[in-house]
Amino acid sequence: MTRTATDPRTRRPSGSGIVPVLAFAGIVVAVMQTLLVPVIKDLPELLSTSPGNATWVMTSTLLAGAVSTPIMGRLGDLFGKRRMLITSLAVMVVGSLIAGFTSDLLVMIVGRALQGFAMGAIPLGIGLMRDGLPREKLPSAMALMSSSIGVGGGLALPLAALVAQHADWHALFFGSAGLGVLSILLTLLFVPESPMRAEGTFDVWGALGLSAGLVLFLLPITKGSDWGWTSGTTLGLFGAAAVVLFLWGVMELRVKAPLVDLRTTARPAVLFTNLASIMVGVAFYAVSLVLPQLLQLPTSTGYGLGQSMVVAGLCVAPLGLTMMFTAPVYARISAKYGPKVTLILGMLIIAIGYGAGLGLMSAAWQTVVIAVVLGAGIGLAYSSLPALIVGAVPASETGAANGLNTLMRSIGTSVSSAVIGMVLANTANNVNGVAIPTMHGFRVSFMIAAGAVAVGLVFALFLPRQRRATAPQLRANSEEDAALERAYEVLGGFRGRVVDAEGGPVSRAKVTLIDPRGRQAGATLSAADGSYALAVPARGAYVLAAKATGHGPLASSATHAGDDRPVDVDLALPAENAGVPA
Repeated sequence: MTRTATDPRTRRPSGSGIVPVLAFAGIVVAVMQTLLVPVIKDLPELLSTSPGNATWVMTSTLLAGAVSTPIMGRLGDLFGKRRMLITSLAVMVVGSLIAGFTSDLLVMIVGRALQGFAMGAIPLGIGLMRDGLPREKLPSAMALMSSSIGVGGGLALPLAALVAQHADWHALFFGSAGLGVLSILLTLLFVPESPMRAEGTFDVWGALGLSAGLVLFLLPITKGSDWGWTSGTTLGLFGAAAVVLFLWGVMELRVKAPLVDLRTTARPAVLFTNLASIMVGVAFYAVSLVLPQLLQLPTSTGYGLGQSMVVAGLCVAPLGLTMMFTAPVYARISAKYGPKVTLILGMLIIAIGYGAGLGLMSAAWQTVVIAVVLGAGIGLAYSSLPALIVGAVPASETGAANGLNTLMRSIGTSVSSAVIGMVLANTANNVNGVAIPTMHGFRVSFMIAAGAVAVGLVFALFLPRQRRATAPQLRANSEEDAALERAYEVLGGFRGRVVDAEGGPVSRAKVTLIDPRGRQAGATLSAADGSYALAVPARGAYVLAAKATGHGPLASSATHAGDDRPVDVDLALPAENAGVPA
């Protein structure tokens, strides 16, 4: 990571414009996932193709989004998150225009794939918030950005249904292009570029390997119902995915600057957060598949609610709205109890929502209640995920780490789509050659979602305990940045650089402050240029202990007068095995 400014009081903007602009960008790109849901049953006729081929219009968006999230996250860490955010939105606009001017299947698939590419904007937005917002605004801001996936998907359903009923379906693409252009302009005006940069180069082979592995894995998941789950094509692609992803993992462990740092990913805080994310993704998409169908089935079935496409979308819309309004609630709960507790609470609410939903499917107002309860639970769970990731990875890896977490959620929604789709198909009644989903299938789908949440709860319980969000040790943007802020806010403290025996900077060296009673009074990590800063609780003599991989440890005494003037202390680490100076 490279720092462009050392005084945090002048480096960080207030964030008044950053949060709504980035949240709007997240909602815009999330809309692409559900943009065509209102017309999905009409796509074969609209594109003059078979139903099997028409599904590629949805599948291409999913695959492109899954591939782009970790790649764009890493590119953002290396070359600038704002730059990559604008690039993602620009690609989405191009894809929207391509799709808007065609009714040809292949061209439409290309346009939809480019639309899906924009999903990388969500982890980039989270990274920009971490790098640019004041510490006190970060929890609710990241919560809102993380929830934008659900907010965009929920709000897109009624709006897209309204457009589809009263205008040519191509208007959906022109509308999304307009939203993309507006988001780009707002980003250029109100979002500054992050000064944080990761070291190293872009791992091209890692990106190609991950892309190939994800396509080989997600393709049979999304098409397994059409091909047959035991067909040679489906099983062969799953096997090929396992081989490619294994070889990719071996390669990534040997690369100096990997696309995904698998060692960081293997940390319990990151690993179990990502596993829980898959389960939350499964739970989120189940309600999006079940409720619209239940609402639109004719009352002649005995259980269908006979609502129009627009009314069905409006009944499901509270799912996204509740997720959006949950962000400030999350910030308060997390500040008191931490993001782990908030994640567990969110999953418990989701389980309650699906449990209650088993008996609340006989009226439209009951589906609204289900949507509100599930929106609150999913909002709390989604809001917790970036805080858990950000608290466990260095600032220079924020984009890539959140990109991987967003990918885990996408895998969850893909699995949910495949499993719920299979359940509804296998339990459907055939009426005049048309498969009609049954109430039994809807209830089984809800039980599957509740089961996924139960598994996610187990993963969440294995997460390491975290300090409360109000604790001074929380890494709001990075450990070294938080330490610099505390040094200015409390007292002058100690500051300086950690260098090696030749005077070169030592990054990520741990610097520990020991008070006159021999107790730890603070700790931080040095930045890429070797700089560090530590606040002192009171005047007196202290010991600064420093250590780093590949260097010998160092202990140095220093005295602080207790005023607001920082004391400069450079720490020169000896060569490894050189001993500790007296």
